[in-house]
Amino acid sequence: MKKLVDLSNEEARTHFLKGSSYFNSDMPNYISFEPILTDVATVLGDKNFAAFKSSNPNDFSGVNYSFLANKDGKFAWRPFELIHPAIYVSLVNVICDSTNWMSIQKRFFEFEGGAVDCCSAPVMSTDNQKDIATQINSWWQKIEQQSLECSLEFSHVLHTDVVDCYGSLYTHSISWAIHGLEEAKRNKKNDSFLGNKIDMHIQSSRYGQTNGISQGSVLMDFIAEIVLGYVDEQINSVLGNPTDFRILRYRDDYRIFANSDDRVEEILKVVSDKLMSVGMKLGVSKTLLSRNVVEGSIKPDKLAGIDLQDLGDANAQTMQKQLLRLHSFGLRFPNSGALRRLVSEFHTKISNQTEKPDDLEVQVAIATDIGFVSPSTFPGIAGILSHLISLASSEEKPRLWQKVRNKMSRVPYNGYLEIWLQRVIQPKAIGIPFSSDEPICKIVNGESLELWENGWIASHDLKNALNTPKIIVKSVSDAEEVIQPEEVELFKLKAWAY
Repeated sequence: MKKLVDLSNEEARTHFLKGSSYFNSDMPNYISFEPILTDVATVLGDKNFAAFKSSNPNDFSGVNYSFLANKDGKFAWRPFELIHPAIYVSLVNVICDSTNWMSIQKRFFEFEGGAVDCCSAPVMSTDNQKDIATQINSWWQKIEQQSLECSLEFSHVLHTDVVDCYGSLYTHSISWAIHGLEEAKRNKKNDSFLGNKIDMHIQSSRYGQTNGISQGSVLMDFIAEIVLGYVDEQINSVLGNPTDFRILRYRDDYRIFANSDDRVEEILKVVSDKLMSVGMKLGVSKTLLSRNVVEGSIKPDKLAGIDLQDLGDANAQTMQKQLLRLHSFGLRFPNSGALRRLVSEFHTKISNQTEKPDDLEVQVAIATDIGFVSPSTFPGIAGILSHLISLASSEEKPRLWQKVRNKMSRVPYNGYLEIWLQRVIQPKAIGIPFSSDEPICKIVNGESLELWENGWIASHDLKNALNTPKIIVKSVSDAEEVIQPEEVELFKLKAWAY
């Protein structure tokens, strides 16, 4: 395991330009953004995107491509944002310039120590393990295990996190974080200033907005860590070195350890004040105080998930009963990390089933409802459904898949879910045409359309590099009928972070 900030500038550039860094959540394995990134990087070389523009991208909406992932089956959603590849590669060039990279490395070193222990510095694999698996291992070692260790010293733990962290981040604070507030203020009109360059790239991709950065890439996670590291520094300036408390931070999630209610509240106020200075605020509904550190260090859904670890094999010996237990757990802890982990484990388990069960349609109905109530589980649920329905007769398959399709279509704000529905419904072994309003699904179906607004680009070579059909690296119709557990490995690995 190696910290991203410890890489050389060229190693960091290579890392940021990987398809899995550009979008760091699951996509079906026939979709990859790496071919576009590679071609755009070839055209740009080490230049800024401004050398290829005919007008200012700030003046255009839709420069980045946004799609939604539903969070609760109703009206809560998480926006994913694919940064315009030309602006993304240009920003990577800026950050990974040798001098700029050294400045950023220096700031990360200066953020260390003091009252806040950052446990979310981006890391990458140094062996065959995937980067996301390495990040999760870091999470386990630093946050959960250190929290449990704190029970030897402290009686109280308070959990809190930032409301819409990425969406509320004030982009000018990036320059403050890199250069310091006073230096950044003196140079706020200096276009060659590193912080201003990063700010300009983000504004250019988001219609000139100064509030919010996109969500869904390792690069934006890295920039968020720069700003949150600056907030750590500001908290440290007030609280000094900890003697009677400890703060652990994983990205925008804070755990405050102390020995009294009053002390915890004093520290919480400092954290809140410093976050507000960069446009962020803490979520009242997610601020919880526990007077037992061991119990308070483990999320309730994870504790409940440990109790359900074997899905009740001893008492629920049929697959239907185990699915019902999983469904009941999902109603208690919808979209939770523990639910995603249990879904992943059930996917692995059910993939060994080779005979059609008598209650097949009932099992399909229960599994589908788990995904309906908790859309974040759908990559894993898609794997379960693909296996179950593969056991049906060729006459039954279209009817069952159409029922699944009809039910999941009632989930609003479901672009991400549509992408996975297409994966399980459209393979030629199923034989069902899949239509969707989601542009990525249309591209998979062979339509030629742009994901990103390119009207500001003058270069024909750059426009050709942005040709969206190249994100399809193989045909969806040739995809295997059954999703194997390794195809949704990222879903499984993320689930283990809980």
